[in-house]
Amino acid sequence: MNALPLTALLLSSSILSAGTAPRPAPATQLVTIVVSDLASTQAQIKLNFYNEPDKFLKDGQMAIRLFVKPEGKNEITVPVELAPGEWAVALTQDLNNNNKLDKNFLGIPTEPFAFSNNVKPRLAAPSFQQCKFTVDGPGQVVTITSWNDF
Repeated sequence: MNALPLTALLLSSSILSAGTAPRPAPATQLVTIVVSDLASTQAQIKLNFYNEPDKFLKDGQMAIRLFVKPEGKNEITVPVELAPGEWAVALTQDLNNNNKLDKNFLGIPTEPFAFSNNVKPRLAAPSFQQCKFTVDGPGQVVTITSWNDF
């Protein structure tokens, strides 16, 4: 007779816990970023990945930040795990190794910078829409060959 209330208690607790189980995070996809025509084969490259348009190019708002040394090469290949969806990447190369993007008195960068889709802005920073690419499956390659240097 005591087995019935115990069974009901176990059943109800398992039903309640099933509703509160954490959901698995969306699977990521390996994306390969290939960057060529580097200004320096020694200076560090900073890659900032964004997946929200309203945070694009805002200080400290990137989703992922990677630092890569070219180690004497003029081209680098960077594998990165990204969640499916829209992404944009902004790159800078720190030629004087001071850990920042140097700018002139007008606020224009004086060190090389680049964006996904090889966007070359002239009078204003590019938008997320101009730079975005879609991660929707494995084996994707994003190639960046066009640097902006003033």
